[in-house]
Amino acid sequence: MSSRIVDTPEAVHTGLVVLDGIGLGVADVVRLADGTARPVPGTDAMKRVTESWDAARQIAATGRVYGRSTGVGANRNESVPTEAAAEHGLRLLRSHAGAIGDELPSRQVRAMLAVRANQLLAGGAGLRPTVVTALCEALENGVHPIVNEFGSVGTGDIAALAQVGLALAGEHPWRALGVSGSTGGAPEAQPLDNNDALAFISSNALTLGQSALALHELRGLVEATQVVAALSLLAVDGSHEAYAAPVHAARPHRGSARVAARMRELIGAADRPTPPLGRIQDPYGFRCLPQIHGPAHDAADALEEVLVMEINAAAENPLISPEDMAAYHHGGFYQAQLALALDHFRLSLTQVARLSTSRLSTLNEPAYTRLRPFLADHEPASSGVMILEYAAGAALGDLRAFSAPASLGHAVLSRGVEEQASFASLAARQTGRACRAYRLVVGCELVAAVRALRQRDLRPEPDLPVGRAFRLAESVLREDQADRPLTDDVTAAAALLDRFTEIWRGSE
Repeated sequence: MSSRIVDTPEAVHTGLVVLDGIGLGVADVVRLADGTARPVPGTDAMKRVTESWDAARQIAATGRVYGRSTGVGANRNESVPTEAAAEHGLRLLRSHAGAIGDELPSRQVRAMLAVRANQLLAGGAGLRPTVVTALCEALENGVHPIVNEFGSVGTGDIAALAQVGLALAGEHPWRALGVSGSTGGAPEAQPLDNNDALAFISSNALTLGQSALALHELRGLVEATQVVAALSLLAVDGSHEAYAAPVHAARPHRGSARVAARMRELIGAADRPTPPLGRIQDPYGFRCLPQIHGPAHDAADALEEVLVMEINAAAENPLISPEDMAAYHHGGFYQAQLALALDHFRLSLTQVARLSTSRLSTLNEPAYTRLRPFLADHEPASSGVMILEYAAGAALGDLRAFSAPASLGHAVLSRGVEEQASFASLAARQTGRACRAYRLVVGCELVAAVRALRQRDLRPEPDLPVGRAFRLAESVLREDQADRPLTDDVTAAAALLDRFTEIWRGSE
């Protein structure tokens, strides 16, 4: 999904995350996926799971309940004989465990396990409680089932979760420490039956886990981009007026005002800065930064709100309600909100990345830097960082392709019974794939900004956040400015962005 993925993380728990079906956040999912925290089921939440499990069996024994006493999809009207009920659950898992494509990285699968365990603790699935403890045990022991990439259209990650279900039942391989098929640390096989199968796979846990990982990384990268932009601003003697407090008080969009205030803090600008001498206003790459970065922050906030809602939701169909001993059939699994929020977020990211390429072009212009074209050295016709515009443009092309709205997709499935799809699963994959392309675009700008500052012998004030960022970049990026391949420079700059996120947040 991204350049930060570690395919076989070892559990190095440094804390606890209590799973209670109520308060799990995006950062918690990331910690569990990375193996830096240990999951602990909440006591009250486990009581809810037990009550739901008891109620579900009673309801299914006395009435028709989708997936328990009937088939699924277009087979919903076919009854399952009582004597075949136990085997029905395993047959359902076996038939649906048909995900295809590449094996998913362990980090994504672990995020899925964390989300699914927490959703079950919300108490609406009617699933046996030992499944929750088995999922937590797998997370703690650093093992995960082998799960393949494709199988969902945004109405439930049924193929991926069926693979997990079969692994829990002892019929599908686990991966431990990168060894396919290893059972070391795998939880004890669960006796899953007709009361467990659909209850387990009726979820979008994989999509939610992938979305949480992508949001966590990309939110940090958007923050880091502003630090890079601040370095570029200094390199071209940019104006502070675009970030003035009165400008954003007059048009008080939350995200834009936040970005402008943070820029003033990064560069040490006054709330009401003095207009600069010389040019009246800067190119859009600097002048419109709050208006373009702000919506990306707002989109990230909106996406996180949706994710937190879904990660803590009992969205299984049917919903088991012990209070009134009912099984409610519904469409709560349909992820329209998530698909739209992911699409919105990616579109906002593309605008931010495009603005980075605009600043890169400005850094190549002598009219703004008072340096040679393309920040070249003094050899005749040197190209300097010319190629970075092409490289950034190519990466931006990928990012633009990944930003195509997945929610425009359509599917009619299961003999027409399921005649709509959100494609939130595609939106999540595309958001994850955007991470690397976005990171490389901004890495190109950072290489050019640092070169320009060095050539102009400008050193930001060391006590300012932008000064700390420059010192950090100088310690990593080569000073040699002769024409040479810049691949390693951009790779190092792209990796440095996570440290810039810390600077943006004031924790460096």
